[in-house]
Amino acid sequence: MSAPLADKIRPKTLDDVVGQEHILAESKPLRRIIDSGKIPNMIFYGPSGVGKTTVARIIAENCDMALHKLNGTNASTSDIRDVVAEIGTFGSENGILLYLDEIQYLNKKQQQSLLEYIENGDITLIASTTENPYFSVYNAVISRSTVFEFKPVSAEQLIPAIKRAFRIISEDTGSEIIASDEVCRIIAFGCGGDVRKAMNTAELCAVCGEISEGKVTVTEESLKILAQRSNMRYDRDGDQHYDLLSALQKSIRGSDENAALHYAARLMEAGDIISLSRRLLVIASEDIGLAYPQAISIVKSCVDSALQLGLPEARIPLAEAIILLATAPKSNSAESAIDSAIADVRSCDALDFPRHLQNKHFDGKGASVVGQHYLYPHDYPNHYVKQQYLPDALKDRVYYNFGDNKQEQSAYLYRQKILNESK
Repeated sequence: MSAPLADKIRPKTLDDVVGQEHILAESKPLRRIIDSGKIPNMIFYGPSGVGKTTVARIIAENCDMALHKLNGTNASTSDIRDVVAEIGTFGSENGILLYLDEIQYLNKKQQQSLLEYIENGDITLIASTTENPYFSVYNAVISRSTVFEFKPVSAEQLIPAIKRAFRIISEDTGSEIIASDEVCRIIAFGCGGDVRKAMNTAELCAVCGEISEGKVTVTEESLKILAQRSNMRYDRDGDQHYDLLSALQKSIRGSDENAALHYAARLMEAGDIISLSRRLLVIASEDIGLAYPQAISIVKSCVDSALQLGLPEARIPLAEAIILLATAPKSNSAESAIDSAIADVRSCDALDFPRHLQNKHFDGKGASVVGQHYLYPHDYPNHYVKQQYLPDALKDRVYYNFGDNKQEQSAYLYRQKILNESK
């Protein structure tokens, strides 16, 4: 059986890799690590078809370590034990490099079984995943690894690779492939940043091309039929996916329900109601927030109904949620408040708690302040009494600012009332 075009065209050096300049260009972090020859444990994170496996193979082929390859979709604990058994043998005297594709499919116990060996250097792990590793990979593995994000490849970067693909097909088949610049452009823009998908599309186009006098011409008409099918099944991790979700959220934030419905319809036509539902839940808190706090409950109900119904009926509750969010008052005060608090946490590390907030009642010998002295708010008028809650270093910090909408202004007036009455 002939190897897929994507495998034949797979780059042999880092300079041949399409895209990923942010980590692979000269002087960039991953490039410098690879060139140094000192390979740490690494996790490659990004959508399918953007070079994660290719880069891992290049690293493996240019180091002296014994290479083992496993795929998380079918690897067993026994497979991992077989790799571990190679430690210290003659064939692995320079160390073992384990390339583990789709690590997110290994369970926690399987991932844990590698910890001792990747920590002491007996095994160097290069893992790849299409899912966010901070959610899908065991935290202890993350802490022992360096994560590099691979991004979708731009259409402009894909065009030269597509032309190269057609040249390779011509060489393999002995027939000249005629593909115009416009054909290459349509393929590039229709593949959502996925190099493998672009190669497979080029190969399919060559098969479906018009044959005349020993030449195969790829026409725009046949390509658009193939591209139409491809676009309806768009890569949910590619550029088009993120652009649609971004356009949807910005339209709702801008109170344009008609534009929001348009972008939502495109996601529905691609069958992607899961991404649409998740983004609507985010919008309810991020952009509507405390201006209409009930929105999150209503949107959650609409999303639950949509996921239970499935398409085509799911379009109705989702449309209800979209119109509700687009026409609702807007506030990002909650997001701004928590982001400010997180920024302080990251810059100040762990600060001491005010003594009266601690969960202890014995101060110990030599304590400068004896007694907890906590004031119980429910014992005071309006269930409020003034006391310090933030750590000393941040005691005057203000994170939340009341928004100018009716809901938050009502809360602001109530706050002012109880402050005045407590004086």
